[in-house]
Amino acid sequence: MGDKGINSTFDAIVVGSGISGGWAAMELCKKGLKTLLLERGRNVSHITDYPTANLNPWDLEYRLNNTPKFKAESPIQSTASNGGDALFYVNDKDHPYIQDKPFLWYRGYQVGGRSLTWGRQCYRLSDLDFEANLKEGIAVDWPIRYKDIAPWYSYVERYIGVSGNRENLHQLPDGEYLPPMELNCIEHHLNDSIRKNNPGRLLTIARVANLTKGWDGRGPCMNRNLCSRGCPFGGYFSSNSSTIPAAMQTGNLTLRPYAIVAEVLYDEVKQRATGVRVIDTQTHESFEYHAKVIFLNASTIATAGILLNSRSHRFPDGMGNDSGELGHNLMDHHSSAGASGKYQGYKDLYYKGRRPCGFLIPRYRNLKPDEGLDYLRGFNIQGHGERSEWRDTMNGNGFGVDFKKQLTTPGPWTVWMAGWGECLPYHENKITLNTTVKDQWGLPLTNIDFKFRDNEAKMMDDIRKSSREMLAAAGFTDIETFNYKKPGGSTAHEMGTARMGHDPKTSVLNGNNQLHAVKNLFVTDGSCMTSSASQNPSLTYMALTARACEFAVNELKKGNI
Repeated sequence: MGDKGINSTFDAIVVGSGISGGWAAMELCKKGLKTLLLERGRNVSHITDYPTANLNPWDLEYRLNNTPKFKAESPIQSTASNGGDALFYVNDKDHPYIQDKPFLWYRGYQVGGRSLTWGRQCYRLSDLDFEANLKEGIAVDWPIRYKDIAPWYSYVERYIGVSGNRENLHQLPDGEYLPPMELNCIEHHLNDSIRKNNPGRLLTIARVANLTKGWDGRGPCMNRNLCSRGCPFGGYFSSNSSTIPAAMQTGNLTLRPYAIVAEVLYDEVKQRATGVRVIDTQTHESFEYHAKVIFLNASTIATAGILLNSRSHRFPDGMGNDSGELGHNLMDHHSSAGASGKYQGYKDLYYKGRRPCGFLIPRYRNLKPDEGLDYLRGFNIQGHGERSEWRDTMNGNGFGVDFKKQLTTPGPWTVWMAGWGECLPYHENKITLNTTVKDQWGLPLTNIDFKFRDNEAKMMDDIRKSSREMLAAAGFTDIETFNYKKPGGSTAHEMGTARMGHDPKTSVLNGNNQLHAVKNLFVTDGSCMTSSASQNPSLTYMALTARACEFAVNELKKGNI
């Protein structure tokens, strides 16, 4: 059945409008392909659809508190959102899933997806990461190396605008940076101590897609630190502020919100994907769209679900699932362990503005073989330094003028720091489709079965210990270590359910992000990741997407797909 007002045939279809989907749409449109961008949520237009962006806490009905009703209807999303940005998170009651073990699946069903709420940290993977599986005999080998993606990292960084410092580290390659944001005095103090007491370690400002100067008609960042509400200034990169408008300007983009992709359609004679079947979220009507090239960018769990639901005589267990690996090897970074402390100096100093990022201590473990650790891989430390303020003492005792003075007098300098650690690609960590329980559109619910294991637990122990040691060496007191023991999904870096690899027998995608068995179907969101590394992954998704788009268009011109 056709969709009223929209053609049913395009050169390309992109499923999902988040970080990677926006990039796919822009690249394909700029290369001349008439492209349909499908988004299961509502439309969100840049600037006009950010209603909370300029509100003060007291302008919101419940300030920034979550109501009991919101918590009851969205027990997952409410742990990551508040009254200022909850509009960019789904309602759990309307969009249920099944947790075989606790797993927090954060979702944003709207044009722009989670590019409106992401943490904006942009780090390159290195060959330390791309070679680890092969060297350690874990899972399968990445089919690419750093040299294959390095120029695409640069291409993406120059476009989105990333502020940061070059540090000349082999484990964290430098990129193309705008001027960095500034560390404050306590962060400089900690950095000086680390460089003195811990050879091979350093502290640097985070590398973030927040603009320290105007860039490509956007920004600069106003240091409001309200990024998750949408930014009217375009001070950080999102699909809505950048890639989707650029795609629109070509005249080649058709945007279709309220469209759930139920399955990818397949022609068994041509051995090609022919299009997608879509369900309108409002009317529940079904439509079919057809295209020569299809990019799946619905996010890791949703993309795997679409492929698993795309069954045919050729693919009885899901499209492209000849290896049996589709849906398996789910990963998420752990970010539960760390330490905090107080410093009694610098009482005459303060800071200005609300810097929208913290600091980074790049990976310093297992950089060389045989370091004697009892776990594989590594972690980076992310954190921030600040002076205690009224929020930290508002529940204390006091009354009247003296209490007001107590609240408004800055307290000691503090540092909080935690490890973002690598999760190994375990086959047993997976998503499956529940064939007996359906959602309101008649689609099977997603089962998520995930847990961190012994390697991650040992790494967390080391994070606590080494964080404490760095703070102690820098003269901090009242040091407390912690492990929040957050479940999988808490870091919102889920990846790996349709991994890349050399061999179709053990992987879903090849080195160009093509399905091994369906040459005109590409997956460039987090699903494609063969291992997780420890770096925030969105920059890698964008670079792989741009790279795959060029490959796809060239193959299309050659008649190979």
